[in-house]
Amino acid sequence: MAYVGGFHAVQAVLERSPERVRSLHVQNGRQDARVSQLLALAKEHNLRIETVDKRWLDRHSEGAHQGIVADCHAMQLASEKDLEARWSELGDKPLLLILDGITDPRNLGACLRSAAAANVDAVLFPKRNSAPINELVLKTAAGGAEALMLVEVTNLARRLEWLKAQGVWLVGTAGEATQDWHEVDLKGAIALVMGSEGKGLRDLTERSCDFLVSIPMSQAVESLNVSVATGVMLFEAVRQRRG
Repeated sequence: MAYVGGFHAVQAVLERSPERVRSLHVQNGRQDARVSQLLALAKEHNLRIETVDKRWLDRHSEGAHQGIVADCHAMQLASEKDLEARWSELGDKPLLLILDGITDPRNLGACLRSAAAANVDAVLFPKRNSAPINELVLKTAAGGAEALMLVEVTNLARRLEWLKAQGVWLVGTAGEATQDWHEVDLKGAIALVMGSEGKGLRDLTERSCDFLVSIPMSQAVESLNVSVATGVMLFEAVRQRRG
């Protein structure tokens, strides 16, 4: 079970995965147009709607609810077998995002939001050493998670080798890399590989990459937040692919 709070996240789950929603909980006195729209969506799917006080919503969504919370079944993540079965559907130039050990749920949610905005075909992350897809991740992603194929990977290094065998080029980010982020060709079949908040890419992951790039910055800042760096890389790929 998971509680999804906030206008964007609730709207996304109602529109894209209504079968996950068990009931909708609305704060007493909320009668604005945005809430009315979500209530109408819930009624279309014959969902139970309950009016509750703000304290109930705060308890079930860490206070980040905007007056509305959906009680949902846990999101079903794709398996590696699912990825292989659907691989041909992604076309000959897929854009993938690999998140190697993002343990902060807000960072993970922000990465997923950027991935959805950039129309990423699939996001891969390890089962271990990664934040779970929980309420905080879904709220931060603001509906983006529901739009993505999210793939849990048992052995990331082995899966990266599989991707390379499918013709995908792996582009990793590393502070010590000498090639700038905009100098690598991102127009083909590409997987952008992002490391953890503190340690960056693990050694084995980094060695698997075909290219390593860095995002230069002033001496006043040592590194970018991983979600910011992910956005920079994704939208450079979008720019090139539209070019």
